[in-house]
Amino acid sequence: MLRSRAGSGRAKRLTMNLKRTITIGASLGALAAWLAAAATSGVRERPAAIAPAAPIDSRGTALAVEVQRLHERLRPAAAPRQPSRNLFTFSAPKPKAAPADHAAISEALPAMPAAAPPPPLKLSGMAEDAGPDGTPVRTAIISAAGQLFLVKPGDPVTSRYRVEKVSADAVELIDLTSNGIVRLVLK
Repeated sequence: MLRSRAGSGRAKRLTMNLKRTITIGASLGALAAWLAAAATSGVRERPAAIAPAAPIDSRGTALAVEVQRLHERLRPAAAPRQPSRNLFTFSAPKPKAAPADHAAISEALPAMPAAAPPPPLKLSGMAEDAGPDGTPVRTAIISAAGQLFLVKPGDPVTSRYRVEKVSADAVELIDLTSNGIVRLVLK
C-alpha cells in the first residue's frame, strides 16, 4: 500500500514539473517574440509619389489669392477724423432762418396738398388735485391715437398738439402745424 502511494506521488511530481516547464517555456517564448517585435520597425515608409496638381487645387489657390485681396481691401485706409462725433449727446437745435417774404415763397412753390386730417381726440375725463398754494391743479385725460394722455398745461398730446389751458369741463389744445386752437369738451 505504501508503494502505490509513493508511485502516485512521483507521477504527480512529474506532471507538475512538466506543467511548470511548459508554462515557463511559453512565457519565455512570448517575451522573446515581444522583444523581437520591438527591435524591428516592421513597416518601412516609401516616399510619396507627387501627383500633378488637380484643377480644383488651382481654383483653391486662386480663391486664396482673392480672399487675401479682399482682406486687404477691408482694412481702413484712413484714420478717423478728430474730434469725432459724441454718440451720447443729442444734436443741437438748428438756428432758425430769418423770415422771408411769404409772397415770393408762395409764387416760387407749387400748391401744397392739404394738411392731414387731425387725429380723433376725445376728452375722457378730468382730475383735480390741490396745489401747493391751495389752488386746484387740473389734469385732463385725453384719448388719442389708441393711447391715453394725462396732461397739464404745456404738455404735448401726440406730436401735433400742446395743451394750452385746462378748465373744469374743457381743454384747449394748440395745433402745432397750423397754430389753430382745438377745444375739447367733456361730455
